[in-house]
Amino acid sequence: MNMRDKIKDGLGDKIKVWDERSARRIYFTVEPNDVYKSVEFIFKSLGLRFSTASGIDLPEGFEILYHFSFDKAGEIYSLRTLIKDKIRPEIDSIAPIFRGAEWVEREIWEMLGINFKGHPNLKRLLLAEDWPEGEFPLRRKNES
Repeated sequence: MNMRDKIKDGLGDKIKVWDERSARRIYFTVEPNDVYKSVEFIFKSLGLRFSTASGIDLPEGFEILYHFSFDKAGEIYSLRTLIKDKIRPEIDSIAPIFRGAEWVEREIWEMLGINFKGHPNLKRLLLAEDWPEGEFPLRRKNES
C-alpha cells in the first residue's frame, strides 16, 4: 500500500478535502479538532518526518498547514486546517507529540496570535520585548 492510501485509510472521514497538486505534493484538510490525532497518526504510526508548520490569516479564518515529508519517496504531505474564530483563535498544540513543533508554534502564536492549547512554553521568540501586547504582525489589517 502506498503512503497516500495509508493516510486515507488511517484518517478516513477526518479528511474533508484531498488535493494532489503534483505526484509528490499532496494537501489534505481536516477540522481543527482532528489535527492532534491526525498528526499523531502521521508521525507515530506512519513515520513521516515533520518538516515545519506555517500559518496565514485569510478572510475566512486562520489556516495552519503542517508539512510532513515521506523522504523515501520524495513526497510532501501538508495537513491543512482552518480556524474560523478570528477573535480568539486556538488549536491543540502538537508539541506533546514531538518537541520539534515547539518553536514553530511559538512563532505562529507570536506572529498571528493563535493560541496553542497545551503548549509547554508559549513565550516570545522573534519580536522585541517592547512589541505591543496583542498586536500580531502577520494579521490582516482591519479593512473597515
